[in-house]
Amino acid sequence: MTTRPAADEHSLSAYGHPLRFGSFITPANTDPARTVDLAVLSEQVGLDLVTFQDHPYQPRFLDTWTLLSYVAARTSRVHLSANVTNLPLRPPAVLARSVASLDLLSGGRVELGLGAGAFWDAIEAMGVRRLTGGQGVRALEEAIDVIRQMWDAEERGGVRVDGEFHRVRGAKRGPAPAHDVGIWLGAYRPRMLALTGRRADGWLPSLGNLGPGDLAAGNAVIDEAAQEAGRSPTDVRRLLNINGRFAAAGRGTLHGPPEQWAHELAELALGDGIGTFVLASDDPDDLRRFAGEVAPAVRELVAAEGRSTPASGAGRSSGHPDG
Repeated sequence: MTTRPAADEHSLSAYGHPLRFGSFITPANTDPARTVDLAVLSEQVGLDLVTFQDHPYQPRFLDTWTLLSYVAARTSRVHLSANVTNLPLRPPAVLARSVASLDLLSGGRVELGLGAGAFWDAIEAMGVRRLTGGQGVRALEEAIDVIRQMWDAEERGGVRVDGEFHRVRGAKRGPAPAHDVGIWLGAYRPRMLALTGRRADGWLPSLGNLGPGDLAAGNAVIDEAAQEAGRSPTDVRRLLNINGRFAAAGRGTLHGPPEQWAHELAELALGDGIGTFVLASDDPDDLRRFAGEVAPAVRELVAAEGRSTPASGAGRSSGHPDG
């Protein structure tokens, strides 16, 4: 098992979360062994998390939940998640049992990324009713109710959710997962961001889909919604999918040497509270460099800030008074 560097106890994002690093691997079925090998490599080089996109309508991809199960059996330490689960094609009561089962089988290494659905032509072609954006958000919130009730195996009585889109009437609860599975939402618009603050454990957008200021604006919506729901903004881990290119000289954001990457990611951790960085790459050399050079440098830069700043919880550099 990989031992964390001494800096890790001080390597906290602006929301007070220990820094974590992961991979975002294409679930290509042209060479299934290579896809699995990249996941195994992610663990071998010391990454914390392996993720795969979930597009069940895409015939070029392996089924994500089957792949996650196979990878869980080939690894022993790394955590696993869909990035993010296509909820319209995954009934929440069944999904809850799938997640809990794999979490038990893997020794508590499964997290649940969730999305409301985006490519509706393809989703509808698979036989599922098309939803509007607002309907998708409401359906997702109902699904979270179903999933959390299913996992609450000690509560008396069956699962009951009488929603507009999901109706569960007395289903037996359980099994409970092996650990407190994080529910991370892929969110960009205000209603999804507010839902993240109210109900989720993490925010998982992609940097390439965000414009200048979008991280700060999204954090503000999440923080306000969390507080209105009686939660702390620190209850929501901030994750970020990233991509870039390693090069000898800097040519733009995340396009340059590992030292440049480290400084840019440290700024995101301290300024925007990002606690988990997930690199989208199918290049084994990129994964090795990200784990071996970038991640330790980011941890050290953030730890140096932590050692030089009085401990005051989250928000040291982000301007989030409660986050």
